[in-house]
Amino acid sequence: MKYRVIVILGITMSLLVIGLFGIEYAFVSQMAEVRQEQFDETVKRTLAQTMRALEEQETMRYIDKEMAYKPITFLGDTLPYQLPMFSSRSDSNSTTRVRPEVYISTKHGEHTFEQTSRTLQNKLRERYNKERAQLDDVLIRMLVSTSPKELNDRLDVKYLEQVLNRELDNNGINLPHYIIVVAKDGKEFYNGKPEGLRRGKDYYTQALYPSDPSPLNHYLKLFFPTKDSYLAQQMTLITPFFIVTLLILAVFIFTLTIISKQKKISEMRTDFIHNMTHELKTPVSSISLASQMLNDEAVGKSPKMLKHIGNVINDETKRLQQQIEKVLQMSLLENENSALKCKEIDINELCLNVAQNFALKVQDKGGDIDVQLEADDPFIWADSLHITNIVYNLMDNALKYTPNNPLLKVKTWNNGKFVYFSISDNGLGIASEHIKHIFEKFYRVPTGSVHNVKGFGLGLAYVKKVVNDHKGEITVDSKPGKGTTFTVKLPVFNSN
Repeated sequence: MKYRVIVILGITMSLLVIGLFGIEYAFVSQMAEVRQEQFDETVKRTLAQTMRALEEQETMRYIDKEMAYKPITFLGDTLPYQLPMFSSRSDSNSTTRVRPEVYISTKHGEHTFEQTSRTLQNKLRERYNKERAQLDDVLIRMLVSTSPKELNDRLDVKYLEQVLNRELDNNGINLPHYIIVVAKDGKEFYNGKPEGLRRGKDYYTQALYPSDPSPLNHYLKLFFPTKDSYLAQQMTLITPFFIVTLLILAVFIFTLTIISKQKKISEMRTDFIHNMTHELKTPVSSISLASQMLNDEAVGKSPKMLKHIGNVINDETKRLQQQIEKVLQMSLLENENSALKCKEIDINELCLNVAQNFALKVQDKGGDIDVQLEADDPFIWADSLHITNIVYNLMDNALKYTPNNPLLKVKTWNNGKFVYFSISDNGLGIASEHIKHIFEKFYRVPTGSVHNVKGFGLGLAYVKKVVNDHKGEITVDSKPGKGTTFTVKLPVFNSN
């Protein structure tokens, strides 16, 4: 897949995800606004119902007081009736029930069924009109009377809270709440905030006794401290949509990362094949040229010439063998479950042998190798070929990245049930931004002004793979311009 296609795909998916988030955000915002409006409307309706119940209670209390303890005067006359029991009051303040006298006759005359029914209806109509007039008179006097206006004499706070709680339950609001009653002078007449309940920031206001002819400016504040969390809980149904969107975004990012990484690996593999082809052609061409010289009768076959041709063939064969080893290392990297031929190995002896093989190369560059074999229990259970290769690769890197007067240090030691070996140099060092990538396949650290460092970016990836296959660990400590130290930790061999 071309890089341009990956970029277009990434931009397209990004725009789609952003659009999806935008739509979800608009939907959630609108839903939250609707929920808020519904809650506000329900609370306002509840407060109106509470005020109506409060006024009805006050009206009934006034009627009971007026009609139970005072004779009622209507248009200057004392009525012989009281509500609600159709009673009359005698001079001795005793109450007797009033029963209409009705006589029924089966004969023609004044007391027939028809006449009696008509008489009864007239009596009831007359009584209804009198009692209605009585009630109207009571209500008129209630409205114009100088009844107590102070909240102390007028408001029953417990009854108010009882009615408010009932109306809230009836309207489906079961949230912690409290009320504050504020008098007309602005001072708090009653504060119902319970202990331990935080004070809400928002509140609802309702005038007390709104039907009074002259409003007295007493009002009620209703607080819901947990309203915000309650409304947020109402939005939990939208949570799965956000989770699914985030999962889509995560999968998209992961997919793009994999595609980008595979693209990079593909490019590195292509470069590797080109470089490997070039590196293989050089020794093959040299060996082919040496063979032609041996077969050419025109070329003198002096001992000096034969020795020179033999050295060329030997050197190029070693070089070709190294390139083949790189290909085998790459094959090992591609195989996750590599087959190891493990046996008991002395890590001290192995490091010493590799250091001796490198001694001449180091001395040719004017350097030296310091070997410190301090491991008292140096035996490990490992594949001899691969462990030798990782020591060789680490020392080869140390030598390649130390241009002048290399000082290499090889050290072994024990710590608990593990044996350690480290290889240090005084070379170029590795910058911190490159350290986290050095164990990746085909990755090569830029060498700056040093242009003769050859490789394919497989050595350290191979080292990491072999160490992990042996249940070990590898760490690196490096400072640019001061050198690098690679430390390998392997479990000690246990004969049991």
